[in-house]
Amino acid sequence: MNRILDRIRWLLLMSLTLPLAVAAQEPLTLRQAIQLALKESPDSAAARAESLQAKAGVQMAQTQLLPQVSFTEDISRGDDPVYAFGTRLRQQRFTQADFAPASLNTPSAIGNFSTRIGGQWMLFDSLHAEKSIRGAKLMELSATLSGRAVDQKVVFSVVAAYQSILYAEREVDVAQHELETAEALLASADDHVKAGLAVESDRISAQVNVAACKQALIAAQGEVDLAWAQLRVATGTPDLKQAKLEPIEAREFPGGELEQEIANAEKNRQDLGAMNAAQSAQAEALSASKLGFGPRISAYGNWETDRASFAGTGGSNWVAGVQIGVDLLPFAKRAQLASDKAAKTRVDAQVNSYRQQVRLQVSQAHIQRQVSQQSLETARAAIDQATESLRILKNRYGAGLATITDLLRAEDAGRQAQANYWRAVYGNTMAYAQLLFATGTLTPDAAEDLQ
Repeated sequence: MNRILDRIRWLLLMSLTLPLAVAAQEPLTLRQAIQLALKESPDSAAARAESLQAKAGVQMAQTQLLPQVSFTEDISRGDDPVYAFGTRLRQQRFTQADFAPASLNTPSAIGNFSTRIGGQWMLFDSLHAEKSIRGAKLMELSATLSGRAVDQKVVFSVVAAYQSILYAEREVDVAQHELETAEALLASADDHVKAGLAVESDRISAQVNVAACKQALIAAQGEVDLAWAQLRVATGTPDLKQAKLEPIEAREFPGGELEQEIANAEKNRQDLGAMNAAQSAQAEALSASKLGFGPRISAYGNWETDRASFAGTGGSNWVAGVQIGVDLLPFAKRAQLASDKAAKTRVDAQVNSYRQQVRLQVSQAHIQRQVSQQSLETARAAIDQATESLRILKNRYGAGLATITDLLRAEDAGRQAQANYWRAVYGNTMAYAQLLFATGTLTPDAAEDLQ
């Protein structure tokens, strides 16, 4: 009975732990890596904080249109003649005796508990506040678009690191295959030497070839570790576990005309949109500086109660009014206007320069993609030729019609063809990713096509 219960417990434990073990063995997908990076990347976190700061700037600018209300509780005591005279008046405790010269010149100390509520409201400032609010909203938009541009950079860095891992793992597979081929060649050379069909130098050459293949395998494995380190940085997760990923494969990607791709970049590039928004914000700041010379109309009001004790009764008073103000010597405003004009000229030049850089980046990505496609086609043909050449020379060497040097040269050509092919596959994928990034269309959804 106990054995049956133990077996049931074992089956239940396996049913719970087996799905977890299978899930733990599932390879990390590119989409998962991107989602992890957008959540954990410090660059994305900084961009989100900048956007929140810009949003707070809008709220701060909007306070210019709101009334300002303050509350003050003041406790004082003194025998200053002016203070004592005014305090008794405000407390409504003034009597005929307080007109005596002695009371006026040398009054006794008097205390006062004063409660004040005051307010001020800008009714009209020549539309200066409205322009400031528009500029702040445009800066908020600029910060939001900048954050999206940062997210695209994060996506691209993850794509680059992820593809580097896939390429490095293919290099390991190639190096492992070449090592196995070199070891088989060494065994064949050894048999030929023992049979008197080859000289000792053939075996030594084959041994050197095996050593070279081992070195290549070690280097390829090191590239895998380095690529994983890059992915940890790109995703912002230092504890990301290294695991085998789905192998890289050759892909065919859609193409387009250069002018259309440039048009897409001008429409979709978030960083360019951020600069355009900042340019508009600077124009609003310049307009606000010009309007700052206009008149200002504000209303104000105060209410006050004064008491001899905190809980006692006393007198109260209020005052309200409207102020109209104009700066007669606006030296500071003139300097601010000159500064804003210079800043507007600088921003305009920066936007024009950046727009040209965007066109250049798209052109470079477009050309690189065409080159990578042609390289992939050439590498695919070369690998077939190298494989057939190595097969023929193996047969000729086995029949004693070719030397070990010929065979090693063919094997080296095959190794190089394999390396060139996977480099071309990697380059083709990254060229397309670079084009998506240059046109501003490298989103997490678009990145799924790269895996």
